[in-house]
Formats: sequence, C-alpha cells, structure tokens
Amino acid sequence: MHLWELLAVLGIGFLILEMFTPSMFFLNFALASFICAIVSVYEKNPYILVGVFFVFSFLSFLFLRPILVKKFCKSKETGIQSKYIGAVAKAEDDITEFNGVLSIYGERWEARSENRSVIPKGSEVRIVRNESIIMYVEKLKEEGEA
Repeated sequence: MHLWELLAVLGIGFLILEMFTPSMFFLNFALASFICAIVSVYEKNPYILVGVFFVFSFLSFLFLRPILVKKFCKSKETGIQSKYIGAVAKAEDDITEFNGVLSIYGERWEARSENRSVIPKGSEVRIVRNESIIMYVEKLKEEGEA
C-alpha cells in the first residue's frame, strides 16, 4: 500500500468518526489527511507530512470549523425564550454583575445585572437574556426616573 493510499484511508476513517459524533471535530482531521495524501505523492519525508497534517488541522479548526458550526449547528429553541425573555420579575436580593436572585412565576432564579449596575432588592426588573440557569436583567424605569 502506498503512503497516499494510507492517508486517504485515514481521512475516510475520520469522516466515518464524524458521522458518529457530529461535532465538526473529526472533519478537520479528515481534510488534513486528504491534503497530506495529495502532498505525499510528491513528498516522502514523514516529518514534512506530519507538519503539513498539523498545520492544515490547525488552520481548519481556526477557520473552517466556525463557519461550518454556524451554518449547520443551529441551536434549538428552548421554552425559556418565549416564557422568560422580556418578562418582568422581582429582585429578591440585590442584583449585581456577579450575584443576585429574582423570582418569576413562583420560581427563584440566579440573576446578574446586564449593564453592571446594582439593582436593589424589591425592584422590578426585565429579563433580557439567559445563559444556562442565570438570567441577565435590567431595572425597569420607575415613573419618577428620567
């Protein structure tokens, strides 16, 4: 078996791994293997081929993977977006950019201030976004505020 054939089979193996773990991870190695297979037709030095493999793996991780993830791995909508985002809640504790608690629909959630201000306990807040189990909020303007 020639070296280019071995590298092509390795690339096919990485493609098969990518099919079983669709994370756009092994696809980068498959691409680098196929490029190494082409280079190995003209260059037989294993050190150069290993270098080519690592360079193209790194470049595809850096440039190709973000493009493919953005295009093919759309995040699925959870129920949080429609139920909580934009809703008004009550600050159960002072809310800062580092800690705080809010209550909404009879539930308690970790909260953080979106604009790095301190929101006092008892204030009404609007939920702007969430990351995992943390709600990011902004204080609602009261009638006397500008």
